[in-house]
Amino acid sequence: MKNGLNFLVAGVAALFAVLGASIFTVDQRQYAIVFQLGEVKDVIAEPGLYFKWPMIQNVRFFEKRILTMDSAEPERFITSEKKNVLVDSYVKWRIVDPKLYYVSVSGDEARAKTRLSQTVNAGLREEFGKRTVHDVVSGERDQIMEQMREKADQDARKIGVQIVDVRVKRVDLPLEVSESVYRRMEAERKRVANELRSQGSAEGEKIRADADKQREVIVAEAYRDAQKMKGEGDAKAAAIYAQAFSANPEFYAFYRSLEAYSASFRNKSDVLVVEPNSDFFKYLKSSGRGGEKTGK
Repeated sequence: MKNGLNFLVAGVAALFAVLGASIFTVDQRQYAIVFQLGEVKDVIAEPGLYFKWPMIQNVRFFEKRILTMDSAEPERFITSEKKNVLVDSYVKWRIVDPKLYYVSVSGDEARAKTRLSQTVNAGLREEFGKRTVHDVVSGERDQIMEQMREKADQDARKIGVQIVDVRVKRVDLPLEVSESVYRRMEAERKRVANELRSQGSAEGEKIRADADKQREVIVAEAYRDAQKMKGEGDAKAAAIYAQAFSANPEFYAFYRSLEAYSASFRNKSDVLVVEPNSDFFKYLKSSGRGGEKTGK
């Protein structure tokens, strides 16, 4: 009885061991390749629970997600101007044919990256060799990246890999080239600045000359209008004076004589030499009221 129970337990344990070795799960982020005696038997791309023959079949898993290959050091390329540039780039890739991927690179990610790196570097070298520094820095970068992705993807498909994207993170000039480029850029900026200053100075002189001209015109027109108004005012004043003085000629003569006396005797030291019987002293001699002469 006891031996039978032990046999049963051993049998159940063996059954569970066999089931454990026969069952495997595939994650949604993975591919699974089932090998039978070293040969590819099946490729599983859908997640779920699967079975295999223990001791006869084995399973290897491969990434289904997008992977990144980032260059450790910038690569040196030569442009169409025969100038060296340092390019730092990265590649986004993923496995699309697990069986071909395994057959081509034995499922080794390092070998796959080496193959992709050679392909991408060769393509970048070719594209950079057709363009100037300006083109690869800003002018045609997007176009270069798209062409590179297409060419690299065509080669990567041969090992069961898809190139999702190729991007250049940075394009630098070597130190010995950068200094000369910076000096040339500085000289160019100075030339442009001097040209702008010259244009600004010329425009400033033109504006000042126009302002001076307008000022002269405005002053001349104002002086003309002022003289015209002054003349009109003097004419009106003269007409008013003439009208007022014509009403009493004797008073007018007396008023003018007072003005002459005031102008002649401003200071005590003033000396006037005239004949005593001159008409200048006509009103000085007539000091009586009502116009009566005193005879003095």
